[in-house]
Amino acid sequence: MVVTAADLRAIAPPVVVAADFDEAFRPLFLLAFRAAHRILRDTAAAEDVAADVLGRLHDRWGRLGSAAHRDAWVVRVATNRALDVVRRGPAPAPAAPPSSFEDEVASRLVLTSALRRLSRRQREAVALRFLLGLPEHEVARVLGIAEGSVRRHVDRGLRRLRAGMEER
Repeated sequence: MVVTAADLRAIAPPVVVAADFDEAFRPLFLLAFRAAHRILRDTAAAEDVAADVLGRLHDRWGRLGSAAHRDAWVVRVATNRALDVVRRGPAPAPAAPPSSFEDEVASRLVLTSALRRLSRRQREAVALRFLLGLPEHEVARVLGIAEGSVRRHVDRGLRRLRAGMEER
């Protein structure tokens, strides 16, 4: 979804009263986008944050859909997610692709070895999240654990992977 300047001007802090998520999506997306954009100053990153927030809201629509504090929840979560992006700093530059088949095989062997050193749950969470590209809520559903637990396992697993890869 591309957000235009006219969309941003048209937004006064909306109080959206909609029983249907689809009906409330656009004003709430713009609200989340605006909160994230004020912090990030980057349109693409703010759209990513807004999409993430609306995904979380969709999962909780039964509880938050008609809540009086729904708009405040959207702004708060968008702000927190944007601050998380700022804390992480700029994304590292992508690594150059392996120059040969042998380099690619060696890289895969190092990654496989590092993955084997993780606990089973960390390995599952990292593989589902990054190798299969599932969002956190799907990983949580597949593993039968809470989203917070997914984030914790992925965070710990990635730290151990980085440490293991740096050693090599």
